Amino acid sequence: MASSTRHIDSTAVHAGREDLASLGVHALPIDLSSTNPLPDVDLGGLSYETLASGGHPPAVGSHVYARLWNPTVARFEKGLAELEHGADSVAFASGMAAMTAAILTVVSPDRRHIVAVRPLYGGTDHLLATGLLGTTVTFCAPAEIAASITPDTAAVILETPANPTLELVDIADAVTQAGPVPVVVDNTFATPVLQRPLDLGAAMSLHSATKYIGGHGDAVGGVIACDDDRAAALRRTRAITGAILHPMAAYLLHRGLPTLPTRIRAQQSSATQIAAWLATHPMVARVHHPSLPGGDPSGLVGRQMRGPGAMIGVELAGGFPVAAALTGEVALFTHAVSLGGVDSLIQHPAALTHRPVAADAKPSDALVRLSIGLEDPDDLIADLDRALFAAAQIARSHVASEMNA
Repeated sequence: MASSTRHIDSTAVHAGREDLASLGVHALPIDLSSTNPLPDVDLGGLSYETLASGGHPPAVGSHVYARLWNPTVARFEKGLAELEHGADSVAFASGMAAMTAAILTVVSPDRRHIVAVRPLYGGTDHLLATGLLGTTVTFCAPAEIAASITPDTAAVILETPANPTLELVDIADAVTQAGPVPVVVDNTFATPVLQRPLDLGAAMSLHSATKYIGGHGDAVGGVIACDDDRAAALRRTRAITGAILHPMAAYLLHRGLPTLPTRIRAQQSSATQIAAWLATHPMVARVHHPSLPGGDPSGLVGRQMRGPGAMIGVELAGGFPVAAALTGEVALFTHAVSLGGVDSLIQHPAALTHRPVAADAKPSDALVRLSIGLEDPDDLIADLDRALFAAAQIARSHVASEMNA
């Protein structure tokens, strides 16, 4: 049965594992070779040229060197590509390495302008704002994409759901506005379980695989699903810059794929319940989650996405003092950056992941971001309820102390 006709649960379990039986193994093998034997000078040279140019290993030859190709990484890439309905995918040492490669691959001497839809992950926003890669950028709202494109625009970059306010962008509309300009979608929050940007016309679907793809907080990586030509170009960039994913991380990320659909559905269910409860809490000013009224104004959940996801943004009525105190009062939530793991996390984006973002685009300092894990949602609600009241008391005590000082 073709992977395109299978249910995503079946694809997640089997994708990228098709050669295991012929190898005589059941678990994913890990190839840690940093270099590989060469059959002779001519075949070695041909192999090097093919791989350094972005191709796949020749039928007869060698993998040459781990910066160019690794079979453990390639299996993970094949699995992710199948889940994303992409012809291929290319894996990198981190999500930011993937984003950097995406930008370097699309720009040229006469096309160095990027249109970026805010909000974006803080690292991506900072990379574009600094012009570190020799690009210029126009930040815009989703409706302003077409008006922001110039003759030298190389790509449109967007993230949906957006980090950390969970705003949704209509990918198909963005593609229409972009015309011939390729659209790069950061699909980290949704994953291919909830959203497939390539099916909607995007040129690249990018993930910080560190997050939901791996799912256990023990591997760092990035990956981009795309067509064959773009994959070859990305592999050329990866070979030159040395940004290939380490095989041990590839093994761990691939191991996360079979449970990805089950984890996403369970985490999403809990997040929906928790978001609804938070929306009624007296100490909460606003909750950002696509399942809530006003959270999906264009009706993209059910049309573009198969669910609202498991991330929540919470703005506290007491502002920054309560938000900061809350991160230290929770017991089941770990105060840490990153997201998408089996355990729940809490962090303050304005102070951490979005710290480098320009002031007019930075999230509210009253906002904390919750990544909902696999704990029982009632336990998470009880933890948040207790911690919210404790944080408010701490904030009031600090205010009183400052007034008396």
